[in-house]
Amino acid sequence: MSMSKASVILIVIVLLLISSKEAVSIQPGSRSILRAVSRENKAQADYAVDLNSTNFDVVLRNTPAAHAIVEFFAHWCPACRNYKPHYEKVARLFNGPDAVHPGIALITRVDCALKINNKLCDKFSVSHYPMLFWGPPSKFASGGWEPKEEKSEIHVIDDGRTAERLLNWINKQLGSSYGLDDGKFENEHLPSNISDPGQIARAVYDVEEATFFAFEIILEHKMIKPHTRASLIRFLQLLVAHHPSRRCRKGSAEVLVNFDDLSPPDIGLPDKQEAVSDDKGMPGNFQICGKEVPRGYWMFCRGSKNDTRGFSCGLWVVLHSLSVRIEDGESQFAFTAVCDFINNFFICEECRQHFYQMCSSVTTPFNTSREFALWLWSTHNKVNERLMKDEASLGTGDPKFPKIIWPPKELCSSCHLSSNQRENGAGKIVWNLNEVYKFLTGYYGKTLASLYKEKDRRLGDEVSDGAIADLVTSTSAVVVPVGAALAIALASCAFGALACFWRSQQKNRKPRRSWN
Repeated sequence: MSMSKASVILIVIVLLLISSKEAVSIQPGSRSILRAVSRENKAQADYAVDLNSTNFDVVLRNTPAAHAIVEFFAHWCPACRNYKPHYEKVARLFNGPDAVHPGIALITRVDCALKINNKLCDKFSVSHYPMLFWGPPSKFASGGWEPKEEKSEIHVIDDGRTAERLLNWINKQLGSSYGLDDGKFENEHLPSNISDPGQIARAVYDVEEATFFAFEIILEHKMIKPHTRASLIRFLQLLVAHHPSRRCRKGSAEVLVNFDDLSPPDIGLPDKQEAVSDDKGMPGNFQICGKEVPRGYWMFCRGSKNDTRGFSCGLWVVLHSLSVRIEDGESQFAFTAVCDFINNFFICEECRQHFYQMCSSVTTPFNTSREFALWLWSTHNKVNERLMKDEASLGTGDPKFPKIIWPPKELCSSCHLSSNQRENGAGKIVWNLNEVYKFLTGYYGKTLASLYKEKDRRLGDEVSDGAIADLVTSTSAVVVPVGAALAIALASCAFGALACFWRSQQKNRKPRRSWN
């Protein structure tokens, strides 16, 4: 027998011995077989979110959910193991991208048998397993609970031994009628946007979702071309300066600073196509609104059907929120940035053309932020008027959220002049524009950002005038208003270094023609 054949036979024998040894080495009750079974059982991920002392405060502080349930348990506890299927049935309704009722409650658990969680479980005076608490997420973060504590917003759930009883307890707290068999988009309790102005505060999470999806669409369809680069840069500058989410401002700044590396000016040339065809290094590698986004669901913009509202609603909220945050001197810049962005990157053709026509009909430059905010509001209502007719004839609208002329009287009665002041009985509303603008600034300004009041403040004035001047002069593709440049500079705590990098990376670009 030759040496080569002998070697092959020897290798085969060794492999058989190894596999045989592994097969017999896993004895019943061993840790190895438990791990294997555990991996098989966890093919379907748990719905409840596992927390520990390292992420407890962060997760609960940043969740968009209005309420939270925390289960303190021990993995060795038989009662806890038996309770888990019940807890998971309830968690399925509220947690994750496929949640039936997203944004209502975050269902979590903490394993007190792990040493890392000893102090955390002590803070909540855990006396038995499983022990469930209910309260506002922010009160759990950096908080605790004492048995004799009065006026605490954190409450022990005293009747949640089964999935049915736990859900009944939740329904009593919320005045709801959720059921364990509820299916997605079958929720009759979607909050109305018409009568409760406070609902817009939940949209701060939707503007993050919409910003992510807008840029995902741009990348998926490879829409960054030599003739569209400048318009995308302008819109990014607007986001860095005035996006209502600090996370999106920071992420947009990172994309903007690295834009030439991410999307070279000669990207459209034939010899450059292969280098960028796989989208490596494109803005998609940046988490434009943070690692928490996308969440996979909508809150304020959630429709009663899977194919209604969502992204289009979120994008409108983004645009309105920008319109009420700009300074007077930025109004024409914002108008150009928004119009060019929709014209170049919104791929619903009929909607894009309609918006383009309304942009093109503007012949006088905007001088104040009020003018631009009211123009965008009027434009949105014209879009709604067109869609109202289409949806009425085709039956494609959302029955729970039909298109309306906005804002309705329920949201802003002072915006509407009295009913006897209609124009020639034609049914057109006569608006009090001063009240409309006051409403827009409050609704899309302070109220929208109210959930971020404490955690989303802009950074202080640490940047020098020289860094701002560097940023303005280096961005020769467009004219950047001073207010926008300041916000761009303040968007990152290390922007002094970024500004120098920005200047070294930017190439001279000729201004592109805008709408006017």
